Amino acid sequence: MVGRLLPLMVALGGAAAPPSQPTEVTVYNGGFAFVKEVRTLDLRSGKQTVNVSDVASTIEPTSVGIRSLTDPGSISVLEQNYEYDLISPEAILAKSVGKRIRFIRTLGSEKDVLSGVLLSAPTSVVNTGGGMGGGEMAYNGMVVRTDDGHIVLNPVGEVEVETVPEGLISEPTLSWMLDASRAGPNQVELSYLADQMNWHADYVLTLDGEKSADLLGWVTIQNQSGKTYKDARLKLLAGDVFRARPNGIYEQGMVMNDAAAGAKKADQFQQQSLFEYHLYTLQRPATIKNNETKQLSLLEKHGVHFERKLVVDSMADYWGYSPREGLVGVGDIKPQVRVEFVNSEANHLGIPLPKGTVKVYQRDASGSMQMLGEASIDHTPKDETVSLPIGRSFDVRATRTRTAFDRLAFDLDGESFKVEVRNRGEKAETVYVLERHWGDWRVTQSSMDWKKLDANTMQYVLKLKAGEVQTVTYRVETRY
Repeated sequence: MVGRLLPLMVALGGAAAPPSQPTEVTVYNGGFAFVKEVRTLDLRSGKQTVNVSDVASTIEPTSVGIRSLTDPGSISVLEQNYEYDLISPEAILAKSVGKRIRFIRTLGSEKDVLSGVLLSAPTSVVNTGGGMGGGEMAYNGMVVRTDDGHIVLNPVGEVEVETVPEGLISEPTLSWMLDASRAGPNQVELSYLADQMNWHADYVLTLDGEKSADLLGWVTIQNQSGKTYKDARLKLLAGDVFRARPNGIYEQGMVMNDAAAGAKKADQFQQQSLFEYHLYTLQRPATIKNNETKQLSLLEKHGVHFERKLVVDSMADYWGYSPREGLVGVGDIKPQVRVEFVNSEANHLGIPLPKGTVKVYQRDASGSMQMLGEASIDHTPKDETVSLPIGRSFDVRATRTRTAFDRLAFDLDGESFKVEVRNRGEKAETVYVLERHWGDWRVTQSSMDWKKLDANTMQYVLKLKAGEVQTVTYRVETRY
């Protein structure tokens, strides 16, 4: 790396003390956070420059706000700068082009010193020994003109510079020109948005028998903002927050609903309504380290009633099917396995569940836990049904066949279908057969009763004994 540099002393003028109160961090699932800190500024009366370091490196400069808590209105911000040109070997050398440097190379057991002028800064700096402290540094793209007139390309060794170029700082810094009406200590609230912070929910649903389950929830927070928030007041904002982008499009922040309402333990989250959103506050301080993925307990619910459903939905992946476009949705089908439960107080829940991933487990005969599948859920308010597609049935199979097609008129077609469902398992099963149609359609003949779920979907419910086979036939006419 860069060697033999004098300790860096950056003159920043007046500087703010570290945060004097716990930092408050509100994290959004859109990849950003809102940070509030209280700093103490030792001000003099009149205009002055004040610098605040130890802020996120991903700060959005246009979001920064400052206000006095000691004497509101006593300070005015005349100018604000965000300085983020950080010290690094590459940055130092990039700003040292045209200046004198020394290059120390190891040749066998001896060292060779080159002195000259840096003509071109390196495009990359790599370790010739593969890292882990071995080898020397190679400065690819560097060009040095030595004092004896030679041109050295891509040198390997140790670089010395005479001075640290101006403008480089050791950490991101906010710099203000303030006009203060009073001198002395002044507590101010500093707030800003920081990118590259995110959170999402993860759940574990453990099935206990055929009808009851336990639901555990976790909050996973990812912090790559360039700053550690020590003993922070952590909050999560739940809702769909839009943010304006330079092209004028409002982008949804994809912020999540959280499931911490009703938490009994003091160290869990508590929920409150905020505008059209939900705000969840951790009831204890939390340290969120930079470059850390942190998990916090969100909820723990027992005795959740669930149902297992087998669904035959041959046309789930098609939209706008018209008979004249060809034959789709036929052949052998493995029914989808779904686990469903109602998010209600009567079902030991009744809390807003955030968008996230649910892993479903069940114990086998020996008591060992086995994973059954995984599914994603959207924001789910209380009293709504959660439906988790976790896999395909092994013992139940279906075959869908179009048995007839007739062109009845220029804009009218008739089709006949047969759906055979076979239960090859050793227990009775209920299978839901969904048939989808688009346009102006009507069923003219059916072998059993069916229910219209919506404008495009009809449903048959088949109750099959172990080893039983049932067949559904119907005819539909479609005008388009």
